[in-house]
This record gives sequence, structure tokens and C-alpha cells, in this order.
Amino acid sequence: MRDILSRVTLVTRGSGPIILAMPHVGTFVPAEIEQRLNDEGRKLRDTDWFVDQLYDGLLPDATVVRATFHRYVIDANRDPMQVSLYPGQNTTELVPRVNFDGAPIWNAGAEPDSRDIARRLEEFYRPYHRELAQEIERVKRDHGVVLLYDCHSIRSVVPYLFEGTLPDFNIGTDNGKTCAREIESAAVAVCREASAYSSVLNGRFRGGFTTRHYGRPAEDIHAIQMELAQKNYLASESPPFVYDASKADRLRAPLRAVLERLRAMALSMARSAAVER
Repeated sequence: MRDILSRVTLVTRGSGPIILAMPHVGTFVPAEIEQRLNDEGRKLRDTDWFVDQLYDGLLPDATVVRATFHRYVIDANRDPMQVSLYPGQNTTELVPRVNFDGAPIWNAGAEPDSRDIARRLEEFYRPYHRELAQEIERVKRDHGVVLLYDCHSIRSVVPYLFEGTLPDFNIGTDNGKTCAREIESAAVAVCREASAYSSVLNGRFRGGFTTRHYGRPAEDIHAIQMELAQKNYLASESPPFVYDASKADRLRAPLRAVLERLRAMALSMARSAAVER
């Protein structure tokens, strides 16, 4: 394993076929941007809190690509052309104006404009995706196949975004477009085996920009998103957000099972592809 830290990413290189992408674990906000956030924005409420800690060590040979900047700076899992991932539904933008509760996060008159967005695309967004694309290329070169697993979490009750209570495991493959069917089926099966937790495939979250952009199963690049309900590993879904080790240890068991099953499938696909070549 080798850690590579840049201004916008922390990359831990592994030797296996799986890449864990973490676009929303970062909490870095440059001072000049932070001063424009209002009191609500400075809470950074919509962080994927402790997702890197939750997955740490579950798959020792996985490559991990983390964004160090916060999604309020710019959201690395949104379309850079600002096309909505969920037309007709509430969501947040490339550079969010509001949080997941629909509340403004910027001081009046300090909202980001088109020049801010263009600057942040160049300084944060594109460097992150260059690093991620390079790791995808490297793993594909080493194994002939890549499985990109996009790691996310969210509060289980967010009326602005969805009705009711979110299932515990939310698997997204953009309705089967971003990975082979057997990969999708394996993830669903392992989650269903974890009877203490609920799960859904392509429900409210079908995969963000990362999954949809990089998932090209015809080219042996498979992508899948896992959105977790934070109630299963945080002490509370309200500030202050605290990692609950007891809850997290229970959740880590099925997460490890998912990753190990997917790793085995990816290696099997790589062997099959090598034989065909």
C-alpha cells in the first residue's frame, strides 16, 4: 500500500481489482470560501461522515481515492455540465446553494457565481477526477478489469430529498447500466443475507455522476454505488456527528462480505478475460 496526498485527494494504492471512491468524506474548505458560508453551511452537515473510517481495512488490497475538499466547495459526484442526475426531484447542485434540508448555506450576497464554479472546477473537481481516472487506468492495466465501488452515506430521514425512511443499504447501478448483471446480483444477494438490515436496488439513489460516468461494463470497467443510512454507524444523525464503534462493527461485517464477494467476482472475470485473449 502507498499513500499519495495531493491538494485535493488522498490516494491509497492497492494491488487488487477494486477501487473505493470517496468523493464526500473531505471536510477541507479554503478560508476564502468558508467565510462566505453562513452558520448552517459551516456545520458541513451533509458530509459522508467517517465513511473512510467505516471501510478502513475491510479489503486490504483495495485502492482508495478520497476527496479532501468538502462537497460545499464543489461536489465531485455531480455532472460538471450541471445536468441533474434526478430530473424532477429535489437534489443539490454541482456547487450547492442549499443543504439536504433545503436551507441556504451561503451568506446573503455571497452565493457562488459562474466564475466561482469555473474556478472550483479547475482547482478541485477536475484534479480529483484525473486522479480517479488514473487509478482506474492503472488497475485496468494490471488486472484487465476494474470494479469501482463508490462509497456514500446519508441521514436516513431527509424529507427534502425523499419520503419516509431510507433503507440501510442503497445499491445504485443506474438500472443495470454501470456494471455486469452478475456484479449487481451479487451485491444485492449479500445485502439481503444481512437480515438485520434493509436494502434496495436502484431506489432513490441509482448512482451519482461517478458511477454513471465511469461504469462501462463493455470495456471491463464496472461501477456500483453504495449509499448507507448513517443511523447504522453514527451515534446520532444530528450534530455533533460521532462515530459509534459498536454500531459500526456490526455494519462492517456485511460490508466486508459485499466487498469480498465483489473482489472474487472481479478476479474471476479477469481470469476469464485473460483466457479469451
